[in-house]
Amino acid sequence: MVIRPYRESDRDAVGDICVRTADAGGDSRHLYPDLELMPTIFAWPYTDLEPSLAFVADDGERAVGYVIGTADTPSFVSRFESEWLPKVSDRYPPVDRPATPTDEMVWLLHHPRRMVVPELADYPAHLHIDLLPEHQRSGHGRALMTAFLGALAFQGVRGVHLGMLTINTAARAFYDRLGFHEIAVPDAGPLTYLGLEVGPNACLEDSAAG
Repeated sequence: MVIRPYRESDRDAVGDICVRTADAGGDSRHLYPDLELMPTIFAWPYTDLEPSLAFVADDGERAVGYVIGTADTPSFVSRFESEWLPKVSDRYPPVDRPATPTDEMVWLLHHPRRMVVPELADYPAHLHIDLLPEHQRSGHGRALMTAFLGALAFQGVRGVHLGMLTINTAARAFYDRLGFHEIAVPDAGPLTYLGLEVGPNACLEDSAAG
């Protein structure tokens, strides 16, 4: 397995990984029949707007995992609104009252300001990391995270956060092993927010995580 920077040719594979891990780490195809919906919200905005912070795990044939994110969440949200939403709004027009799982996701797409959370101001970067199930628990997640944290440190970023579904206990165990800690955010709903300080020599040493 090779960890390398994202390439435009990885776009479809990244979208597929996103779909197959979007239901609390499991396959989301039974929830969202439009297979471009979840990548349009949670993957492709990052590969398009912040490609320097996108890395993939390549098994020699294709990407089987990725880490993506931004160094500055408020700036990313502004670009999401001005650059990304105009590209996708025709396919996913706004919904006022979400009535289905797809509606709920489209609502999230059109409300990127939800990503700016005051309690997370000391952790301005944020990330998403996903690996296909058959490639988890083999150290590839840790290797992806090390690449991402190194890129953040190079940019002088002081901290990174993520939001995860609280019910995804396997993911929480992974983040705990990497040194992430919980950040209290009122009215977080189904999410738990975790943060990590990023030092000038960012690395992850515990070999037990995957």
